[in-house]
Amino acid sequence: MNESPSDTRGSPTPASSATAPLLRRLGLFHATTAVIGGIVGAGIFLNPSVVARQVGSMGWILAAWILGGLVAMVGSWIYAELGSERPAAGGQYVFFREAYHPAVAFLYGWGLLWVIQSGGMAAVAITFAQYLRTVVGWGFDDRVMAVAALAVLSAMNCLGVRTGAATQSLLTVLKSVAIAGLVLAGFLGPAAAHPATAAGAVAAGPDAIPGGGLVPLLGAMVPVLFAYGGWQTAGFLAGEVRDPGRTLPRALILGIAGVIALYLGANAAYLRALGADGLAGTKTPASDVLRLALGESGARWIAIGIVVSTLGFLSQGMLTAPRVYYAMGHDRVFFTGLGRVDPRTGAPTAAILLQGGVAALIACSGSYEAILNYVVSVDFIFYGLAGVCIFVFRRRPESAPGFRVPGHPWTTLAFTAVCWIVVANLVRQQPLQSAIGLGILAAGLPAFGYWRRKTSE
Repeated sequence: MNESPSDTRGSPTPASSATAPLLRRLGLFHATTAVIGGIVGAGIFLNPSVVARQVGSMGWILAAWILGGLVAMVGSWIYAELGSERPAAGGQYVFFREAYHPAVAFLYGWGLLWVIQSGGMAAVAITFAQYLRTVVGWGFDDRVMAVAALAVLSAMNCLGVRTGAATQSLLTVLKSVAIAGLVLAGFLGPAAAHPATAAGAVAAGPDAIPGGGLVPLLGAMVPVLFAYGGWQTAGFLAGEVRDPGRTLPRALILGIAGVIALYLGANAAYLRALGADGLAGTKTPASDVLRLALGESGARWIAIGIVVSTLGFLSQGMLTAPRVYYAMGHDRVFFTGLGRVDPRTGAPTAAILLQGGVAALIACSGSYEAILNYVVSVDFIFYGLAGVCIFVFRRRPESAPGFRVPGHPWTTLAFTAVCWIVVANLVRQQPLQSAIGLGILAAGLPAFGYWRRKTSE
């Protein structure tokens, strides 16, 4: 197989001869499974009950997940155009650096490291450990097992992108099979007696839809968009994808379409088996559906499925996010060692170990629960900025993307508006937690100034 260096369009000049380019070793299959793997974690097994409590009826539950899928699909179009326009390792980091200013790109990488990616991975690692304990029946400490999982996945990704991508693809296929099994059980098992009735307390609430306006729907969109989020991480691998101008758009669109099908199927299964009232009244809808269909053995099988799904999410995060820190080191706005690759494996080993170490630290600290409350607010600021990048790049005479967003500018404007409305609603509902997340993000400004001065010396 021909392995060419990364496309250098828009890439910085290496800081030293040790700063080697990544190699293009990934095709459509691995890129598509990276998209799916970056989205599907534990959310689809847990979040539907949160959505049901927010909106209160079968129709609005499905509407929230359909709307979330549409937002994700338009988002995939935006990232497909950006990825074909700037096919360099680092994804959003590269888009922001070239559309706005290196400081904006640095803030994104900073937020990814300390809030968005590491916080999410820490929480998912703890979820993995909790479900693994129920499967094997051992009394180990959840934090120890979470750190062990992160360490093993870090080591596997240090062996090279092929090993990391193969691990990720296998886990993505397995968790897709697990969700398909959940859907099958939901439709073959007993149906709820009153599937269209929401829990009385929920339906009677002052903000229940219809009658309460958009407030409950906005609240429901937070867990929905969190469950759909993550498609952008496939762009981090742009420097290692063969023919990225064609492969990345196809992978993003195929991956998002597959996730929408899985998520709508799972929610239809939940509603058929539990009804809107049962879904609103449980915190473990997947276990309840499998228990109804197959008894206690079914609940055990879905626990195994959640273990595989969370492990797949962690594997994808360890494969993709370090490429952002690699790009930052390559630009010499962070530790320059992060911009180097191992000459034997072609992997950005230092960047991978940094990602694993920070996620493990957060998992041990126990602060991951608080961090998850503001991950969405920080993340969706940058989603909206990515939408604006389309307008910036299209105004430049050299712009020649291999894929163009259908329905632009209206679809792009709608996506950007939804992202920032979600952020504004979170700031209104959770001002303290949002302030913490934004405070960590703002701390990146003096850090950027320090590294900028350091490299200019």
